[in-house]
Amino acid sequence: MGVQIRQAGADDRDTVARLLDEAFMDDPVSSWVFPDEGHRRKVHGIFMGVFLDIALAEGRVDMAEDGTAAALWLHVPAGAPDEEDDTPARMREIADPDNERTELIGRLTGEIHPHDREHEYLLLIAVSPDRQGEGLGSALIALVLERCDRDGVPAYLEASSARSSRLYERLGFAFTGRTVDLPDGPHMWPMWREPVTSRG
Repeated sequence: MGVQIRQAGADDRDTVARLLDEAFMDDPVSSWVFPDEGHRRKVHGIFMGVFLDIALAEGRVDMAEDGTAAALWLHVPAGAPDEEDDTPARMREIADPDNERTELIGRLTGEIHPHDREHEYLLLIAVSPDRQGEGLGSALIALVLERCDRDGVPAYLEASSARSSRLYERLGFAFTGRTVDLPDGPHMWPMWREPVTSRG
């Protein structure tokens, strides 16, 4: 049985925000950003909502029809940005002003983000904890990767665990060779995927 996928809109924000909050609550990176579990449960959903609002406004959000999975994508043009990205500071201001890690995570991933070629950036992908392992995430990613292959456009992401990096490898992503090292925290694995072009 195939996964029914559609593009999310503003009316889906609450559904996707709840999914992101639930799926990433115990993620190594989220646990580093918000080490106190009680505090994390209060502000984590707001933090994830900032990512979602960016993707809804500037990119695309694909979701399973039943709301159990979603992927947030941004199209990144070639060339360094003309001005400094204020997103990390905005994330901190909105989600948790007294927590510098809410801003630092964005700055550290931004420093290593490639800009020499245009690409599709998988900002986040979330699958409901009780539906993981069913191929929902792969189906969501494949939807965009097929377009990348057709148009000759690379894709990029940061895996938040070694386990997830292995899953992305199966979809053609490769580790770039330099981890994002969170101070006294986990590593993130930047991964790049060249488009697959048909021959013949």
